[in-house]
Amino acid sequence: MSNSLDAGPNNWLAAGPIGRSAIWLVGPRPYRNHAKLRAEVADKIAVITGASFGVGEATARILAAAGATVVLGARSAEQLDLIVREIKEAGGNAVAIPLDLASEESISAFAEQVLTQFGQVDYLVHNAGKSLRRSIHLSYDRPKDLNTTTAANYIGPMRLTLALLPGMRARGSGHIVNVSTAAVMFPVAPKWSFYLSTKAAFDIWMQSVAMEARPDGVTLTSFYAGAMFTRMSAPSGWVSAIPGHSARDAGYIIARAIVRKPRTLAPNVVWPLSVLVPLLRTPLEISTTFLYRFLGDTKASLHSVENGARNGQ
Repeated sequence: MSNSLDAGPNNWLAAGPIGRSAIWLVGPRPYRNHAKLRAEVADKIAVITGASFGVGEATARILAAAGATVVLGARSAEQLDLIVREIKEAGGNAVAIPLDLASEESISAFAEQVLTQFGQVDYLVHNAGKSLRRSIHLSYDRPKDLNTTTAANYIGPMRLTLALLPGMRARGSGHIVNVSTAAVMFPVAPKWSFYLSTKAAFDIWMQSVAMEARPDGVTLTSFYAGAMFTRMSAPSGWVSAIPGHSARDAGYIIARAIVRKPRTLAPNVVWPLSVLVPLLRTPLEISTTFLYRFLGDTKASLHSVENGARNGQ
């Protein structure tokens, strides 16, 4: 099993006893009742997007170990095959199906293969996502920034939901987990325009859909994740300075969502702070706008822009 799933920050404060205690108190807490998890997911079909690395990979391994048949969807076919092989060697059931959320044809083919092969979907975990922290002027000539974030965070997950939800509603059961970000509960921040807008859009869309699906027996959990130590968050170095969850811990939080089926999961500080957001919006925007001028872009962001310019993107 990949050690990266347990990887935490190198920062002594975040990775030490203080950081671990803080994240335990703040939550949400990983689900550790393996017996109840097995009772819930054994012999069920769980579809997980973005399953080639990080939280998606961890979730797939956790659910497979508990007896579920996991369907791993992502673009990284070789990595998916490796994970599936390791899951099977450990005694689990897993299938890899290529999935490109930017392609309507790929989504349709993915859903068709899942339903043809298994007949139903019991759990759909929307984990795939595209993070982007970049000053807007660096995106003026990069339509790719708009297209990739919209596809991965909004349009693609919508299309996949539309393909799999009818079967869930017709059967009268199923649970969907949307891995969102706690940042959508707070005022917007500069340089995160594409990421936050697309994550917020899908979150709102899913909440609305859930209101129609719940009467038919299909439930939804919105997981508003705090800091997580994954490949996607690595370019933002400040993440390693604050307490957060490893990919494996986040996978067990998703397991909590599947077993308990709460409407929301979020760090405990989110709800009281979000109440203050409307009152503090203007002063926060003023202060954040001032600080923005002193914050540079990440090396990864600048490097991708330079590469895109060289390649004519």
